[in-house]
Amino acid sequence: MAEELKPKPNVSKSAQRKSRAEREQQIEQAKLRLAENEGAGQNRNPLVLDETYSELRENNRVVMRHTIALNIDNFRAAPDDFAPRPDRTFPALQEVMPPFASVIVPNYNGARLLPVVLGALRGQRFGDFEVIVVDDASTDESVAVIGRDFPDVRLIANRRNGGFVQACNTGAAAARGKIIVLLNSDTEPEPDWLKELVRAIVANPQAAIVTSKILLFDRRDTLHTAGDLLGVDGIPRNRGVWQVDRGQFDDWREVFSGCGGATAYRRDVWQALGGFDESFRMYVEDADFGFRAQLAGYQAVFAPQARVYHHLSASGGDVLASYYVGRNTLWMIAKNMPRSLLWRNAIAILWGQLTVTLAALRAVRGEAARARLRGQVAGLLGLREQLRKRRAIQPRRQLEDEELYRRMVR
Repeated sequence: MAEELKPKPNVSKSAQRKSRAEREQQIEQAKLRLAENEGAGQNRNPLVLDETYSELRENNRVVMRHTIALNIDNFRAAPDDFAPRPDRTFPALQEVMPPFASVIVPNYNGARLLPVVLGALRGQRFGDFEVIVVDDASTDESVAVIGRDFPDVRLIANRRNGGFVQACNTGAAAARGKIIVLLNSDTEPEPDWLKELVRAIVANPQAAIVTSKILLFDRRDTLHTAGDLLGVDGIPRNRGVWQVDRGQFDDWREVFSGCGGATAYRRDVWQALGGFDESFRMYVEDADFGFRAQLAGYQAVFAPQARVYHHLSASGGDVLASYYVGRNTLWMIAKNMPRSLLWRNAIAILWGQLTVTLAALRAVRGEAARARLRGQVAGLLGLREQLRKRRAIQPRRQLEDEELYRRMVR
């Protein structure tokens, strides 16, 4: 290789110097011409100068030219026997109207109960609704029962048990109706139940909540609730509980909230308020939502002809209820009670909690009583998080404190 690079013997040194000088001169002239051509645009690819590509950046032009070249190289003319794809026609898309109401049935191990509630929903005289069952990781045959006997039901099967509140929120998020209706799996609504709820919510535009008349399943003349109330002590109350129903509450339509086991909610208000508070998990979540709706300026009404029969404690237990009611009642007060009413009702609130504590201590040997005490302790320990939520709720309230006080029972 080194031998090849040596100048030939018959070329003089002066000739070598001359040829080298000529080459350098030629290089300089080429650079000058290239610069002139670049300025005038004469050295550019005509495709790049086309207006289609004029907005491309410099660093993309090489890629574009390369892509065009590849496409040209790969182009093949169609053969003589080429048959184009035949035109196909499709039917026009059908407009699907969402249902007016979405009935959401949270379920956990309720296989024995589902045929009753879902069968009663099939028999409703108001037909513009869908049914959504949210199964909360049941270990019984609930999912199989729905798939076999109720294929028209929309089923959401959770892999993990998240509690009643989370199941309600999951169903509401999947609902398509303008009205969200929550119905416990251990209930049996009458044929006109949904029609009466819809009638009431249409007739009361300021109402965000319409609740049912809930009676005992095995004593169908006995009330479980005719709408829920809230005392000045911050404790929710079932209106008319254990009373024989003689229509004594049918004329008083305004209530504070509704039992989440058989209540309708306006979907827009549900979404605006964020649905149920999932930290509650179960119990008092409906009263908490009702409280927030009242603060936002909405009303809750009672539909006396919307009748539902309820198995007491069929889907829950006394111990669970005692714990969560004890805890969640404190959280609801801390989140929602305006400051002026906290001062005004301070003695009633303290006395209400003390009464619950003393009653639990008197029955402390019972498991439910001990659960209630644990719930109160957990409520106090969890106040910090609820006070954080309070700072978001209170500045947005629309209802005057005096009017809110009027809606409470003393």
